[in-house]
Amino acid sequence: MSGHSKWATTKHKKAALDAKRGKLFAKLIKNIEVAARTGGPDPDANPTLFDAIFKAKKNSVPNDNIERARKRGGGLEAGGADWQTIMYEGYAPGGVAVLIECLTDNRNRAASEVRVALTRNGGSLADPGSVSYMFNRKGVVIVPKDGLDEDTVLMAVLEAGAEEVNDLGDSFEVVSEAGDLVPVRKALQEAGIDYDSAESGFLPTMSVPLDEDGAKKVFRLIEALEDSDDVQNVFANFDVSDAVLERLGAE
Repeated sequence: MSGHSKWATTKHKKAALDAKRGKLFAKLIKNIEVAARTGGPDPDANPTLFDAIFKAKKNSVPNDNIERARKRGGGLEAGGADWQTIMYEGYAPGGVAVLIECLTDNRNRAASEVRVALTRNGGSLADPGSVSYMFNRKGVVIVPKDGLDEDTVLMAVLEAGAEEVNDLGDSFEVVSEAGDLVPVRKALQEAGIDYDSAESGFLPTMSVPLDEDGAKKVFRLIEALEDSDDVQNVFANFDVSDAVLERLGAE
């Protein structure tokens, strides 16, 4: 699990700086619109919207774009799309299990793009339920280190329901039950600890170790999936050593 978390965190930091920035912005905006539609346009009364806006701001999405998405989703402004959440299950090379979370206004297009990305990169679609049992939905908060140590973070969130704090290198990953995400995030705020994102996601209950060649193949597949505008998140149960991550990062 730690290998996947480290890779995903590093990749998302780079994504904010590279040519995919526009694509990242579009996905963050979509999250805001859906959160506002589901729970209302007031972030103070809608924790999911609060977290979606917070993450968008952390990734430098312009405030005007954020506000328009909030209003569209909340019905305060025309133009919102009929977004649907769809979860696909599949396998990557090496037997790695993959959950693909889509947010789309066209189910046929999303299914086609997911299938093409999988088959062109050595993966395959799986039947519903054949992969998802290997994952649990959890609350995940990413905290930049900035001089913090693991014990300080753990003490701040333990009573709020945090289960564990994982060291990802440049940041900590605070894991909780999905229902404890908001109390954990608030505990960090009250302790004066900054964080990069707070959201629910799927963490694997078992991991498949990968060597350098296997990691390259899995990373290529995940990046192909994430290149689709309809794919919001990809969760996978691979584990890669720090040494392999470092070698791949240097390429």
